[in-house]
Amino acid sequence: MTEDHFLLEIFAGAGGLSEGFIREGFNPVCLVDSDGHACNTLKTRLTYWWLKKNDGFKIYLEYVKGNISREDLYSQIDLSLDDIVLNTLISKESIHDISSRMKKNVEKKDVKNIDVLLGSPPCQAYSAVGKARLSLNKAEGDPRIYLYKYFIEMVKKFKPKFFVFENVPSIKTTLNGEIFNSMTRKLEKMHYKVEPQVLNSKEYFVLQSRKRMILVGWSKDIDGEYPLPDKKEHNFFVSDLLNDLPSLKPGEGKNVMDYDGPPNDYLKDSGIRDDWNILTHHIARPHNKRDIMIYKKAINAWRKASERLKYTDLPKELQTHKNKKSFLDRFKVVADNKQQSHTIVAHIAKDGHYYIHPDFRQSRSLTVREAARIQSFPDDYYFEGPRTARYRQVGNAVPPLLAQGIAQKIGEMLN
Repeated sequence: MTEDHFLLEIFAGAGGLSEGFIREGFNPVCLVDSDGHACNTLKTRLTYWWLKKNDGFKIYLEYVKGNISREDLYSQIDLSLDDIVLNTLISKESIHDISSRMKKNVEKKDVKNIDVLLGSPPCQAYSAVGKARLSLNKAEGDPRIYLYKYFIEMVKKFKPKFFVFENVPSIKTTLNGEIFNSMTRKLEKMHYKVEPQVLNSKEYFVLQSRKRMILVGWSKDIDGEYPLPDKKEHNFFVSDLLNDLPSLKPGEGKNVMDYDGPPNDYLKDSGIRDDWNILTHHIARPHNKRDIMIYKKAINAWRKASERLKYTDLPKELQTHKNKKSFLDRFKVVADNKQQSHTIVAHIAKDGHYYIHPDFRQSRSLTVREAARIQSFPDDYYFEGPRTARYRQVGNAVPPLLAQGIAQKIGEMLN
């Protein structure tokens, strides 16, 4: 674990990327995001870390149980959360003010050097789906396409020893590769060794297949190579993420519940649960009768023959969508008998059809906590905001276990 290493992050979301670095001893100086609920999640998580290090963990437990307010929780710590977490939209009009506020906080903390700059701009404009929907001209008019420019500006402004930029693999081919090539060229001219690699979370002890392009740059003054995390083989299955959670039918659950049993080896080894005994965010969405019937058919097909239900295979009375040529797998069961789930994405905030719980008796979509576990968030990670906002935060996040593996290697190079 490193000591006295400092990080900045823009497009921070709910903090999956920075969480991995904090676990390795990096100190967050400033985290920026436009989502107010995600920023509250970041503040709550920073409060968790402060209380844990300063013998105040019982206060955090009282908050999670709902016994004290968020304002009371934040008042217990010696951190200026509004300085560290900036809730603002990064744009052409705001970038100067944001960088000035970040610099002010760096100076306030008497930080001489920023060790790592992190950034995960919204991936929708770069995704394969988004690319298919946009012509070249329309893509050029989408402001999200050029958010990477603000990341470059921050690298230029703060001159970190390392930077980590995370996005979907298809960013490399968006606009015929013009964006990615321009980005890497500019960063290389700023005295950095720059290397992109596509990493799949399933190879790093995350029970989810999730491919992401991780672009890492480090100062040419630093000897080393790409901070590739150590791969970890195991014999765990997605069922190990679910089997200690209470069974729920659609609409059931509470924000604070008891577990159904002790943590298994995967939950302990991954740090997802271990000694934590307060279950939160385990509330099932309500579903209408039609969706429940479809869920049951999808689960039956998976259980009997490991087959995925096609929308066109449904009885006519259950088919309400006009589109019967694409997205035929819009109802998908989470494969609990495999070593990795399919990818959790932000769309889970909309309907949950693509993330059906594998238990026929439950016949529902995943809860926020179940989705967070698939992303490798620990159960003591509390997501702020209404349920839809929590799903979105989880779906957009970098798995903390993957981030920690990268952070460990960067820490070794810094030391």
